[in-house]
Amino acid sequence: MPDEKQHVAILGAGSWGTALAIAFAHNDIPVNLWGRDLAALEDISVKRINERYLPQHTLPDLVRIVPNLQQAMENTPNVLLVVPSHGFRSTLKMLKPFWHEEQRLLWATKGIDPDSHQLLHQVADEILGSTVKKAIISGPSFAKEVAKGLPTAVAVASSHDDFAQEIAREFSSEVLRMYTNQDIIGVQIGGAVKNVLAIATGVSDALGYGANARSALITRGLAEMIRLGHAMGAQAETFVGLTGLGDLVLTCTDDLSRNRRFGFALGKMKTMDDAQQEIGQVVEGIKTAEQLYTLMQQYQVEMPICEQIYYILAGELTVEQAVANLLHRSLKSEYTRGI
Repeated sequence: MPDEKQHVAILGAGSWGTALAIAFAHNDIPVNLWGRDLAALEDISVKRINERYLPQHTLPDLVRIVPNLQQAMENTPNVLLVVPSHGFRSTLKMLKPFWHEEQRLLWATKGIDPDSHQLLHQVADEILGSTVKKAIISGPSFAKEVAKGLPTAVAVASSHDDFAQEIAREFSSEVLRMYTNQDIIGVQIGGAVKNVLAIATGVSDALGYGANARSALITRGLAEMIRLGHAMGAQAETFVGLTGLGDLVLTCTDDLSRNRRFGFALGKMKTMDDAQQEIGQVVEGIKTAEQLYTLMQQYQVEMPICEQIYYILAGELTVEQAVANLLHRSLKSEYTRGI
C-alpha cells in the first residue's frame, strides 16, 4: 500500500480554499479547513457544502472543518494560506503563536501587501522568519473548475527547490498537475498584475471594443508585467509560463474571473460599489492597482494600462478619458528596452 499522505491545514474557507480542500481530499490528502467566519464554518460542517462559494460540491470525508485555529494547525506539516492579500499579514500574525519550527508555509494568495507594498514572501519572512520553508501555488486555475475535477496545471514556486518538488509530488493528481519554479518574485508579480489587467479587458469588452483590443491589452499588459518583474529581479521566462501568460489569458478572457466581471461592470458605467456588490466576492485587482501604482513609481517603470486602471478606480479619470489616454500615447517601438 502507498504511504499515508500527510495532513494539510488550509486557512481560508472561500471559493479557492474550499476548492483546494476538495481537490486534495480526492487525492487522499486529509485536510483541516479553517476560516475566520465561525458561523459560515458551522454551516459548512453541518451541510458538508460551502453554499456561498461552491454550492454544487459536497465536501469529501477527508475534509475536516476545524473552527479553532490552533487545532487546525496541529499535526499538519504543511500550512496553506488561501486568504485575500489584504488579510495575509493578519492571518500570519494569528497563526504565529501556534507555529512549530518543523512546519512549512504555503499560500495560494495573489496580490501585494497593502500596508507595506511588499510581496507576500517578504511579509512571511518578516513575521515567521526567513528560515521557514515557503512555497507559492499559483497559475491559471478557477476554483469552480478545480472543484469539478477538471484538468488544471499550476506552478509551485519556492527558493527551496527540493521543497517545491516534494509539494508537487504530494499534491499533484490525475487532474491537477504541478510544475516547479524557483522564481518566487516573478510568480508573485504575475499573480498580482494579471488581476488589474483583467479589469482593463473587462472594461474594453463592455465598451464593445472587440477581440482586437482585448488581444492588444493582454499582449501589452504582459509587457508591463515583464517590465516590473525585470526591475524587481524576476526571471523573464516566468512571465511566459503558467503564472504569467497562462494566468493572464485565463483571467482576461473568461467570465469566471471576478476581476474581468468587475471591469465589465465599470465599462457599463456602474459605480464601484454596485459592481463589487454584484460580484459578491473580493475583487483583488482593486487593491492591487493601488499597490502597483506605488511600485511603478518606486521602480520607475512604465505601466500605462495598470496606471490608467488605477486612475479610474481612484475616481481621477472616467473610463472614456482613460481609453483616450492610452490611445493617444506617443508611438514607439514594440520592443523598446527589450519588451
